[in-house]
Amino acid sequence: MASTPADFPINDKRIINGWAIFDWANSAFALVITAAIFPAYFVAVTDEDLSVLGMEMSNSSLYTFAISASYLIIALFSPLLSGIADYGGRRKFFLKFFTILGSVSCLSLFFFKGMGQLELGTIGFMLAMIGFAGGLVFYNAFLPVIVTEDLYDRVSARGFSFGYIGSVILLIINLVMVQFWENFGFPDQGTATRYAFLSVGLWWIGFALIPFRRLPSDEKQKASPEMLRKGFQELKKVWRAVKGEQNIRSFLFSFFFYSAGVQTVLFLASTFASKELNFGTSELIVIILLLQIVAILGAYSFARLSEWKGNKVSLIAMLLIWMAICIVGYLVQEKAQFYAIAAAVGLVMGGIQSLSRSTYSKLIPEHSDDTTSYFSFYDVLEKVAIIIGTFTFGLMEQVTGSMRLSMLVLSGFFLVGLLLLLRVRVRATAPPEI
Repeated sequence: MASTPADFPINDKRIINGWAIFDWANSAFALVITAAIFPAYFVAVTDEDLSVLGMEMSNSSLYTFAISASYLIIALFSPLLSGIADYGGRRKFFLKFFTILGSVSCLSLFFFKGMGQLELGTIGFMLAMIGFAGGLVFYNAFLPVIVTEDLYDRVSARGFSFGYIGSVILLIINLVMVQFWENFGFPDQGTATRYAFLSVGLWWIGFALIPFRRLPSDEKQKASPEMLRKGFQELKKVWRAVKGEQNIRSFLFSFFFYSAGVQTVLFLASTFASKELNFGTSELIVIILLLQIVAILGAYSFARLSEWKGNKVSLIAMLLIWMAICIVGYLVQEKAQFYAIAAAVGLVMGGIQSLSRSTYSKLIPEHSDDTTSYFSFYDVLEKVAIIIGTFTFGLMEQVTGSMRLSMLVLSGFFLVGLLLLLRVRVRATAPPEI
């Protein structure tokens, strides 16, 4: 395992807050770019029918395939990056590298004005996605370095809270800027939107300078083939263990299918709203804010349901809601109806992700020494699910010409996930004392 400077203080509040500020910095990309603004902008400034590498496709299909390709690259390199993070002692170097890659790529989107810059917009978005996901590998790897195990949950939650607050603040700023573009001296709303891309890139790299200064310096280990192979070896070891455990295998297959649906909806809801229901940028930002607010209530509510009835019942309830969301999405015709769908997505968005991870924790063999490897496997599986889900969505739209039918197909992912989940037995835990 990579070492850290011997005199580096553990559980230091200043360092912990510096680590959490990185989440404040990069979460703005996840919320503002991938969820709220860029999908609708991409569809608005490009031709509806495109020719890409000799293939005819819609602009929304190209956007969807760009997400699939980004996550394919991320999934292929994720085990390698994990091995470097754990055994190479180059956490900060690669944290900086991926942050610079992501933020500069985000800044490049400012120059994406339309069809004349289609390659710039598509590749810039993909590189920003890779920078965001790649940076998270090394950001997470710092957690056991800066705090003792008894503080993992509390400090991890602090990072999440910082990310939520920071991204919402910037999203509100962007909403005001895009909605009242004339008051800010912009010639049109499109220019205001491109300045929003610029603000995200500057926010990302600017606030990341704080953790860059506070986190421990690298203690580089000599590069070796063993270090580069380590991540892949860990995944293979976990897969061999999982193959012999029907219960955990059933859950992972269930998680794979419903994650393909969940992540695809979260990535492409804005594209669907802008293309099928003609939502504008300002309206989409309002929807994303609605999602974030309702998600707090939803995560709390399903956590309480889980304490009362167990993880499995809570997950089943959420999967039924997700299926209903996809079916209603196929039928929706009015903007007011889509606001109701967005509220429903918010209700189950945070809950299913947090509860899936905690359920998986209960299924991992007790007293296992390989929990990190188990979760590396879990994370790679989620990335592959994103590839399958987004590619299927884009392919269905490409073949049928309808994003609505793609939504209907996603309900099938949730159904398969539900059927597999019914076979899973989750060990009970004592409810927390209040």
